Amino acid sequence: MSNKSGMAYSLTALCPIINGSTGDQSYASITREFLQNLALDENSPMAKVANTYLCRFFILNDVFYEASPSREEHLKSKYIVFSSNFYGDLDRYLQGMWNNTEKVVKQLFQYCVAFDKVHDAKSFVIYIKNCQVKNNLFFNGSTDVSLDEQLKGLYLKQEFTQFAYDNQGKDAEYLQQAFQDFVKRTQPSKAKPTWLPGSLGTVVSA
Repeated sequence: MSNKSGMAYSLTALCPIINGSTGDQSYASITREFLQNLALDENSPMAKVANTYLCRFFILNDVFYEASPSREEHLKSKYIVFSSNFYGDLDRYLQGMWNNTEKVVKQLFQYCVAFDKVHDAKSFVIYIKNCQVKNNLFFNGSTDVSLDEQLKGLYLKQEFTQFAYDNQGKDAEYLQQAFQDFVKRTQPSKAKPTWLPGSLGTVVSA
């Protein structure tokens, strides 16, 4: 299945936005404004969704016309494009998205066609699957392990690089004690300390 690479899954969903407006704003422009105001990095709502490698939302206004075929075609509505790469099972991932970001999900998709039928995690899974398109070319640019393991690995890589830089030229006795202190501080066999999901190196230690 081209949506999967090992335990990594690539989801792309095109969710049509109702052609309508409220006041002087179209539903599409309201949705775009909502997306533009969402927090980023570790404060992003998607950072709360377990095993999200990366995620992107954007509004698709139309398709490019390239003069072939001769009949010019356009989309009948605008779409929310939801693209996510994550570790694990699709149903479980979407259930986790609903359970951890329900308020954001409802605000984001409220003007989408048929979203009024979504009331819980189960119906949200069905909705996104109905909007899903197949990914023909999926390249997994990360290791095939859970997000928690990857974040811990990145944290250790960063900390060990700094350790090596700080201890160049030190004698063996000093290095032995320094490395013991390094292991005690970084806890390689434990989940924390580690990087926060969605962060650019922000460390969580408890």
